[in-house]
Amino acid sequence: MLKYITLLTFSLIVFIPNSQASENNDWLESYNRSMFEFNYQLDKYAFKPLAKGYRAITTPDMRYRVDSFIDNIREPLTVVNHTLQGNIKETFVSLGRFLINSTLGLGGMFDVASGWGLKKNLTGFDDTLAHYCVPDGPFIVVPILGPFTPRSLASYTADAFVSPMYWLPRNDKNYADKISFSYAAIVAIHARERGLDLLDDIERGSVDYYSTIRSAYIQNRQKLNNYCSHQNQNNTPSYDFDFDVDEEFEFE
Repeated sequence: MLKYITLLTFSLIVFIPNSQASENNDWLESYNRSMFEFNYQLDKYAFKPLAKGYRAITTPDMRYRVDSFIDNIREPLTVVNHTLQGNIKETFVSLGRFLINSTLGLGGMFDVASGWGLKKNLTGFDDTLAHYCVPDGPFIVVPILGPFTPRSLASYTADAFVSPMYWLPRNDKNYADKISFSYAAIVAIHARERGLDLLDDIERGSVDYYSTIRSAYIQNRQKLNNYCSHQNQNNTPSYDFDFDVDEEFEFE
């Protein structure tokens, strides 16, 4: 299934290279609004209650350990993408972080590596494609997953392929899907809990919730895409990225 989504979204990038996501260019608006409403109702009655329940039964410290564990799982993906971006120093830093935190950090629950001077700098295929100026494509709302562009959706599926939680369980077909889906559920609920207060505030202050979410998403995408512009203008990389934004788990 993942490979078909990847092929489809990369095809969209090829066939609509000049159609970039912008606040004044939402030619899929009718579909997007319908799908946004579907996701909103699903979130209201399923994901949001689960996120609230997760918050109720955990402490901030426990959630911090989960956050650290998830970030550690992303380090192999970061290693691959720093290499593809030509950041060899960061490649070895991320590799060192993964080895240290997976062992001394008890599977990544404790960020021992940062205390040793190996700072976290997560990245993914979306950043790599932006690095090489691959067009973003139009804004689109995906069922269940939320806001995307063709490039970010293709990157999302590519990231899933590289994740250790996809490959490691493959040796045991009886548990492979259970482990992969359980991990995905944990990541999604954890991400939704992190966004509870922010999304509630945005909804309360919005006249048009869909337009507000679209605007916020596109502005964040433009920050990423500016990296390509800076490269072309100055040939100097810009590091003003927000790698901690879990856009793929935005349910609204």
